[in-house]
Amino acid sequence: MKKTIITVGFAFFISVTVQAQQENFTIIKNNKGADLGYSPESGIKILTVNGKKFKDLNKNGKLDKYEDWRLSADERAKDLASQMSVEQIAGLMLYSRHQALPAGIAGYNTGTYNGKVFPESNAKAYDLTDQQKAFLKEDNLRHVLITNVESPEVAALWNNQMQAFVEGIGLGIPSNTSTDPRHNATVTAEFNAGAGGTISMWPDGLGMASTFDPKIVEQFGQIAAKEYRALGIATALSPQIDLGSEPRWYRISMTFGESPALTRDMGRAYIDGFQTSYGKDEIKDGWGYKSVNAMVKHWPSGGAEEGGRDGHWAYGKFAVYPGNNLQQHIDPFINGAFKLKGKTSKASAVMPYYTITFDQDKKYNENVANGYSKYIITDLLRDKYGYDGVVCTDWLVTGDEGKTPNLFAGKPWGVENLSINERHYKAIIAGVDQFGGNNDKKPVMEAYQMGIKEFGESFMRARFERSAVRLLKNIFRVGLFENPYLNVAETKAIVGNSEFMKAGYEAQLKSVVLLKNKASVLPLKEKKTVFIPKIYTASTKDWWGVASQPKLEYPVNLELVKKYYNVTEDPSKADFAIVFVTSPQSLEGGYDLKDRQSGSNGYVPISLQYETYTATEARAKSLAAGDQVIDPTIKDRTYKNKTVTVANTMDLRTILDTRDMMNGKPIIVSVTASKPMIFNEFEKQVDGIVLNFGVSTQAVLDIVSGKTEPSGLLPVQMPANMETVEKQFEDVPYDMTPHKDSEGNVYDFAYGLNWKGVIKDARTEVYKK
Repeated sequence: MKKTIITVGFAFFISVTVQAQQENFTIIKNNKGADLGYSPESGIKILTVNGKKFKDLNKNGKLDKYEDWRLSADERAKDLASQMSVEQIAGLMLYSRHQALPAGIAGYNTGTYNGKVFPESNAKAYDLTDQQKAFLKEDNLRHVLITNVESPEVAALWNNQMQAFVEGIGLGIPSNTSTDPRHNATVTAEFNAGAGGTISMWPDGLGMASTFDPKIVEQFGQIAAKEYRALGIATALSPQIDLGSEPRWYRISMTFGESPALTRDMGRAYIDGFQTSYGKDEIKDGWGYKSVNAMVKHWPSGGAEEGGRDGHWAYGKFAVYPGNNLQQHIDPFINGAFKLKGKTSKASAVMPYYTITFDQDKKYNENVANGYSKYIITDLLRDKYGYDGVVCTDWLVTGDEGKTPNLFAGKPWGVENLSINERHYKAIIAGVDQFGGNNDKKPVMEAYQMGIKEFGESFMRARFERSAVRLLKNIFRVGLFENPYLNVAETKAIVGNSEFMKAGYEAQLKSVVLLKNKASVLPLKEKKTVFIPKIYTASTKDWWGVASQPKLEYPVNLELVKKYYNVTEDPSKADFAIVFVTSPQSLEGGYDLKDRQSGSNGYVPISLQYETYTATEARAKSLAAGDQVIDPTIKDRTYKNKTVTVANTMDLRTILDTRDMMNGKPIIVSVTASKPMIFNEFEKQVDGIVLNFGVSTQAVLDIVSGKTEPSGLLPVQMPANMETVEKQFEDVPYDMTPHKDSEGNVYDFAYGLNWKGVIKDARTEVYKK
């Protein structure tokens, strides 16, 4: 097949042969104007007006304002919204469930091709699924969330097929494709749906925060945006700027830590990097063809979860504010995400968290999830802070919950007794523009009818158009109406190229924190002999409760280690040992159905220590409780005096056993952490501790071997014990007693070592507690 390039003003055609499987599309280059990309198969024509070329997307034979690339995004969006039917706007207000390329055969990203799962079909990995064709055509959906992709090439080819498909439907509105973070060094992202293919690999969340350098984050944003656009992705469901003030919350790993100032600056830099186009790529006001919309999350912060339990489940629906500190959680949004240094001004979209921001609504006195709260969305976000961008719910907030609090299902917190249609209506009236994880327009249409009965049709039409304008502006500003198509060769050259990989790796190195270096045992530069013990990994469960197999294996690739050191399985022959462990993993997440079935309330502690833990210092009565439909008799979520043991308790045993086997020779512990942890169980028994929040093994070894000097700093406190964890307030940062080690160093916020000792530099001066 051929991709045709037509240059207007030069009156000649250039044909460029591309890979045979690539979808056919044509590029028209306007002299001193926008390049246009379209598929002749879509049926649209090209209009010529005053020597300029335009796409006749609605096929009416004339140039509409929304088709005129010379006009502003706002003017174009208003014109298009006025032409859209209610059904079309309802589709625009949908955001798809997770899509894999190719579709999975089971689970959340399943799909079929002509009725067959992918391995049994003759489909190509980049073909549209039956479900995708249905929600794009029948439901008018134009916002698609993709997860794992087979390769960058497949992503580009799928994008071209999908954009050609929607270009020929109705008003020719292109799709705005999005992703959760996919640059993690472990190549896994949310829901363990990895990026797939090759993409530059960076630290994420706490790892990025531990660099204490917003310039690195902005560089990441600029590079990631180029890779995203090369994959057809124009919206990032990030950054996550929830304030990490609750150390037990599992999503603290995805935050920039507990400092409001650091979170503010990192969030701002991230969004500036993603949203800003430069030079020829800029269309207007910093927006352009290399821009990626940033959907900042989660308003007004989900970081204050009671007991650290998470809002993806009913047992974690409440965020609490015992320190009356909601304003500090809001600060990174209003002074960071909404006050950018770059020309795009503010994050183009906001996602509220699943949680109920408990007892903070003093106007309507509602305790409902943020996406249903008129106080949180309209009174605070819209009116008080003047935000007029897109508000999109988190995924599946309108769905029905599971039969027990531990099941991963819908998350209609506070409105469990409403119908799905009523939930959509309540969210719209609260100020929401879009529904994450909903492929079906019918509930939105039903909500429209409910609004007509209460407010009249003119009110609801205006309300829908207001959301449509917000949503459309984000598509216009990044140039998708002009050219949504990708050159596959360019995609392959951009995504994960060596320059981007190098930048990501350098950021990984800068994120590693040296916590302990007794007698300057590190670096170990010589070609010495190392003993690395195997690690037992217990069975754990994923989001949907599917258990993994337990295993005993080496935690790192020994062939990689051999590039640095000689490796032995005999501790007596080793000069030193490195024990690779992960931070304590609380299997239950704060709720144990067996505890409930035995007659108790089901709530158990989340432990940050390896040894068995009994919560003697926990609250006698929880601050919030309530499951009005599935478990209405439980009015108290306390877990006081209950006992838990983390899934990887054997990590501690391995550290202590290695100490005994090494007979006084140096022991280095490399910890990959996902949240704060208790170090007093083993710290005095080891010589060195190297901490990372998710980087490659190579980055850790480059630090241990002295190839690179450590420079990372702690973005969160490391608590002295579980007592201080229980006594801290979920909404207040810096309120724990930090661990003090055998060398007299305190593992407090902004602490870290280099080869000379405790780091004191411009970063620690700027970001004080």
